[in-house]
Amino acid sequence: MAASRVALEPLLERGIFLLCLADPGYPALLRETSSPPPLLYGCGGDPGALALPGIAVVGSRNASRGGVEHATRFAAALAGSGFAIVSGLALGIDSAAHLGALKTGITVAVVGTGIDRVYPRQNLGLSRDIVAAGGVVVTEFPPGTPPLAGNFPRRNRIISGLSLGVLVVEAAPRSGSLITARQALEQGREVFAIPGSINNPLARGCHQLIREGAALVETAEDIVGQLGGMLAFKYVEAGTAGRGLTGQR
Repeated sequence: MAASRVALEPLLERGIFLLCLADPGYPALLRETSSPPPLLYGCGGDPGALALPGIAVVGSRNASRGGVEHATRFAAALAGSGFAIVSGLALGIDSAAHLGALKTGITVAVVGTGIDRVYPRQNLGLSRDIVAAGGVVVTEFPPGTPPLAGNFPRRNRIISGLSLGVLVVEAAPRSGSLITARQALEQGREVFAIPGSINNPLARGCHQLIREGAALVETAEDIVGQLGGMLAFKYVEAGTAGRGLTGQR
């Protein structure tokens, strides 16, 4: 343990916390998945935010104006209802979801780089706002890891794994958002999708998910009605969570 503490000191000095799979503070929802990351690197004032009941809000990087508005509104309402909003800090829907959540509650960003890198760079300010508001930026990749293309599909299982359900706002039929949705189903999570115009190519992924059994939602209340009963139970779990190898209490 002493050797582990020595190895951790440089991380702690940079404000980075580390959770291992056996740590009592490791997110219970993520631990129960088939391939939880052995280590989670994070940045934020409270690692316990990872144990809060989460809903992932995901979608296209090239979102329409309507998609951005939907993501912002749904995320704000869900965060205000007590859910932590989980997304990937990408442009488009992810950014809108984080921004919406910051208006009313907590948000968690799961990134495909080392915790000391921000990608895209345009979201450096957003990542700082997330941490300042009590949220967390988290990754399985060690510090210094660049934004390699293969990292982003891999991190999607963490986005869904931290969440009780996944809301897809806009997505093309072949996209990372649909990968996240299918991983959510494999993990036993709920999948929700917002329908759109038949003339919007970014609605086709959502329509495909709905045909495959995803719940069609028109308001955040549709999601709260289905998952809201789990809030109290998950908050009890979150309240008993540890604080990881930082030694913070």
